[in-house]
Amino acid sequence: MPKVKTKKSLSKRFKITKKKKVIKRSTGQDHFNARESGKQKRNKKSDSAMSGKDAANIRHLLPYN
Repeated sequence: MPKVKTKKSLSKRFKITKKKKVIKRSTGQDHFNARESGKQKRNKKSDSAMSGKDAANIRHLLPYN
């Protein structure tokens, strides 16, 4: 059976935990953060777990995790 290629763009954006949960970093924290409230900035720092079919598709595209 041939090797399966890992989608490198997804491997940089998502992490898979030991229990196979897919973790993603929230978007929009690169720049223009000075105008936002502290609550918005704080919430952008946290990671979130993806659920359902989206997570299953990402796990399929990251085969060796």
